[in-house]
Amino acid sequence: MTNTTLMIVAIVVVLAVAAVVWIYMARRRQQRLRARFGTEYERTVHAVGTPARAATILADREKRVAAYHIRQLNPDERTRFSDAWRRVQVKFVDDPSAAVTEADQLVTEVMTTRGYPMKDFEQRAEDLSVDHGHVVNHYRAAREIAARHSRHDATTEDLRQALVHYRALFADLLDEQPHDAVRRSA
Repeated sequence: MTNTTLMIVAIVVVLAVAAVVWIYMARRRQQRLRARFGTEYERTVHAVGTPARAATILADREKRVAAYHIRQLNPDERTRFSDAWRRVQVKFVDDPSAAVTEADQLVTEVMTTRGYPMKDFEQRAEDLSVDHGHVVNHYRAAREIAARHSRHDATTEDLRQALVHYRALFADLLDEQPHDAVRRSA
C-alpha cells in the first residue's frame, strides 16, 4: 500500500470512529433527558420536531430553573399543606367544582412557597418539568380539565380525574409518595 492509500484508510477509520462516538453520545444524552424529563421529553420532541432541538430546549430549561432558588418545604409547611389537601379532598364530596379550584390554588401556593416563579401556566409547567418531569403531565391534564370546566364542559368524573392529577403533582412537590389510587390512574 502506498502512503496515500494508508492516509485515506486512516482518515476513513477516524471518521468512522468519530461517527460512532457521536451516535453513542447522542443516545446517552437522549436517555438522560428521558430519565429526567419523563413524558415531557417526548412531548418536546414532538413539538419541535427533532431530538437535537428538544435537547437544546430542555437544556435551556435546566439552566433557567438552576438560577431559581427552589427549596424543600420545612416540616411545618409540609404539615400545613397536607392538612389543606385533606380538606380539599373532603370538600370534593359536596362541591367538586370548588374542590378542583382549591386544588389548583393549593398546588400554586406550594410551588410559590418552594420558589417557583408564577408566570403563565406554560412557563410553570416547563419549569416543573425539570425536577418533576414524571408528573408534569398530570399538571397539564388537570389544567385542561379545569379549563373545560370553566366552559361548563366537564363532568363530575372529569373533576375527579382533575383532582387525582393535582394530587400526583401535589404529592411530588411535597416529596410524598402518591396514594395507590394515583399510581393506578397514572
